[in-house]
Amino acid sequence: MNLPVIILKGLILLPNNDIRIDFDNKAIIDEAEMLHDKKILIVTDIDTLEETTKELPKFGVVARITHKLELPNNKVRVILSGIERAKVINYLNLDQKEENLESIVEIVKYDKKIKNEDKLINKLYKEIDNYSKIIPYVSNDILGILNTVKTLDKTTDIAAPYLDVDLTRMNDYLCEINPEVRFLMLLEDINKAIEIFNLEKDIDIKVQKNIDDSQREFVLREKLNVIKKELKETSIKETDLLELREKLDELDAPKKIKTRIELEIRRYETLPSTSPEISVTRNYIDWLLDLPWNVHTIDNDDLIDVREKLDESHNGLDKVKTRIIEYLAVKKVTNNLRSPIICLVGPPGVGKTTLAISIANAMHRKFVKMSVGGISDEAELIGHRKTYVGSSPGRVISALKKAGSNNPVFLIDEVDKMLKNFKGDPASVLLGILDPEQNKYFSDNYIEEEFDLSKVMFITTANYLEDIPEALKDRLEIIELSGYTEYEKLDIAKKYLLPKICKEHGINVKSVIIKDEIILKIINGYTKEAGVRELDRLLSTIIRKIVTSLAKKRINTNKFYVDAKKLKEYLGYEKYKSHEKNKTSLVGVTNGLAYTPYGGVVLPIEVSYFKGKGEITLTGSLGSVMKESAMVALGYIKANHKKFNINYDLLISNDIHIHVPDGAINKDGPSAGIALTTALISAFTNKKVDNSLAMTGEITLRGNVLPIGGLKEKCIGAKNAGIKKIIIPSNNTNDFVELPNEIKDDLEFIRVNNYFDVYKEVFK
Repeated sequence: MNLPVIILKGLILLPNNDIRIDFDNKAIIDEAEMLHDKKILIVTDIDTLEETTKELPKFGVVARITHKLELPNNKVRVILSGIERAKVINYLNLDQKEENLESIVEIVKYDKKIKNEDKLINKLYKEIDNYSKIIPYVSNDILGILNTVKTLDKTTDIAAPYLDVDLTRMNDYLCEINPEVRFLMLLEDINKAIEIFNLEKDIDIKVQKNIDDSQREFVLREKLNVIKKELKETSIKETDLLELREKLDELDAPKKIKTRIELEIRRYETLPSTSPEISVTRNYIDWLLDLPWNVHTIDNDDLIDVREKLDESHNGLDKVKTRIIEYLAVKKVTNNLRSPIICLVGPPGVGKTTLAISIANAMHRKFVKMSVGGISDEAELIGHRKTYVGSSPGRVISALKKAGSNNPVFLIDEVDKMLKNFKGDPASVLLGILDPEQNKYFSDNYIEEEFDLSKVMFITTANYLEDIPEALKDRLEIIELSGYTEYEKLDIAKKYLLPKICKEHGINVKSVIIKDEIILKIINGYTKEAGVRELDRLLSTIIRKIVTSLAKKRINTNKFYVDAKKLKEYLGYEKYKSHEKNKTSLVGVTNGLAYTPYGGVVLPIEVSYFKGKGEITLTGSLGSVMKESAMVALGYIKANHKKFNINYDLLISNDIHIHVPDGAINKDGPSAGIALTTALISAFTNKKVDNSLAMTGEITLRGNVLPIGGLKEKCIGAKNAGIKKIIIPSNNTNDFVELPNEIKDDLEFIRVNNYFDVYKEVFK
């Protein structure tokens, strides 16, 4: 027989009994009515914590739908009447949803004749009657039902649910086919229940002698003590409660929190061991006990020592180091200061995360990290309510528990990559976490108690400042970390990377000889990044090769020299040569400058025109802002064509094609404005643009040149490409001051306010 299956948890249906169930899914009911004569198989998963259907029982009950009622909340209420026992031959659709589960069953019956069946029924009736009279809280309504039953099979099935037995014992009744055996089981359970009741009655009498009216609140505890004496065993739960109370006594927390924990422990104490809430309550108590409510570390107030430790781990980065020293200095004087909310903005690999770790070490604080890149669910940060199955605190509280103190250095990574959708807006939640006016009263949905975050030093990181939500940006103290020049990378490699790598690989750094020109060759020929991550990996590769040769005893010397030949052997051929500028000066080609996640690069802009209707085509994966810059440049040229000696007919009778090479890479931003204008003028006047010249700056329809961002990275990219002269906006003078000296010495800078300044310089 093939029947649909309903899986019950915590309840067993026996034949000749009824059960009422409310369903969300009507499909299984409709299927039973239409295809299976209202019949359905009822099985019970004994392990209520097991969520899989792959280990289901082999016995169940075939039930019939006797009543069905459609409820207003789109649910359906049915009454199922157990008919007969069934053995499950096989379950079908195990890999699908639980409501699609079906089964192949075989009806099982006891066909042998029972001797003295009437006497057995009468004996069971008398025992149940005696049971209901001795135990006061048991109803005797069942006696009227049993009085009309004529078979032992039906009598035992109706009587079994009447007794107070656990789920496992009830399952034994279900799996037992022989009514005579079930009869003996019932007698055994009735006698056992009467014995337990009498024992509890004796215990109550003994307890009553040991207590008076002033000790009423200890009744349950005294009762448990007497039970343990009678049974001569120790209660595991009692031991657990003692441990929890010891932890509570040792906990350093506000009085409000300790009161809440005490209430939860009392609740946990009264819950029966079979209650589904007991594990939830126990887990909640553990979280409250493990959080560092008043636990904190002492800051290092030796400012010179802090600065030395920061300098030991990172080269440069003076702004953020100075800010940390200022914070500690003011705190040392006032002994009360809110921690700054610092945001380190810069390309990957410049040391944002490692700097945060170094700050924690220098200040003698704990360090925890939380990455929010790609998060769209705000519950990730502030947790779920305890009412949800499997709920837990958010990442903020979890990180503080891991830290073990309420004043760690807390790194929130990639705040510019958070998402916003139907699940929530995590950036808005982060506002309350980072706002000094609000985070003192931070409340996690799971913990439900306020936790003071004002002592935490939050450090956030981002790759792009413009991608940080404005409301969040307003709460952050922005410190930009730009990419490194090749000489800064050289210094970092010699002072930090090589010593660290050699120590990790068990080799003396003084025995590895790598000249500066070889390291520079690695930087320029094998890496293409603003930071030093790839450089770190390549140096590690070289050291591993040396250590491997040493382990194989191929090297019998105390000095290991890495020259150009060895470099090629270890790392292969150079990977990058794309930084070079055009070899010759060309008409219609200008060198622009771009800022990418890997640092600054030279961006050649090509323009050509041909017969058409004055339309413009832009290719090279250009973004909307860059396309608008091209339209502005063309509009400016048309308005001033006489000043540039351009025939206006050429502009309106020809189609213009603007292309930026490396079409697979997306490019956007307004800073290519003057480069686009120069390339267009070069094409229409047939004048070459010096290939050793590069330019950057936004242009307006009036020809004004506006400032741009990422000047340092663009200048580094220009220097690496062999550029000799750069045109920059005059309003970028402040950025120019911060350029490294080697960049200022190797490049000639032309500052401009209006495009005619550019025109005079380019087309002298």
